Amino acid sequence: MAAIGVFCASSQRLEQRWLDLAYDLGVEIGRRGHGLVSGGGCVGMMGAVADGARAGGARTYGVIPQNLVDREVADTKSDELVVTDGMASRKTLLIEKSDAFITLPGGLGTLDELFEVWTTAMLDLHRKPIVLLDADGFYAGLLDWLGGLARHEFVRPSAMSMLMVSRDIDESLDLIEASLLGAAQR
Repeated sequence: MAAIGVFCASSQRLEQRWLDLAYDLGVEIGRRGHGLVSGGGCVGMMGAVADGARAGGARTYGVIPQNLVDREVADTKSDELVVTDGMASRKTLLIEKSDAFITLPGGLGTLDELFEVWTTAMLDLHRKPIVLLDADGFYAGLLDWLGGLARHEFVRPSAMSMLMVSRDIDESLDLIEASLLGAAQR
């Protein structure tokens, strides 16, 4: 069983398909016997993935900064909810508590978390699998841009290979499970 950190949007103005994607990922995380590590919010995709994980039988661990608790967006249904003093300590704890990461569609906060996890992996501060779930080509522009950075040697090929890209939930979890199994066998 792995603790899977999921990064995603917390906006309350999203199309239902994105909320459904998050919920379905949460259900599948639980169905496969994993736990969820989330940003500790109860709104948008973040709330949906936590609700789905609980519906699938997963243990949920949320990490949220005090200023978001004050705005009444904390996932009080989490099995464990840790309140931090700010966003930086939140990200540090999310990285520490997760065995692997999946990034769903999201905005600036989601990208910040993805790049933090990816950068720390590149610096060899952890060796945890990182999956970008590119549902419906959501991240196509980002992936093109990253490919350009690599072609111009601003990003090393070894760093690019750390980011696994998937098209759906099953592929995302299959990539994580295979990566964790491979690491355990080394």
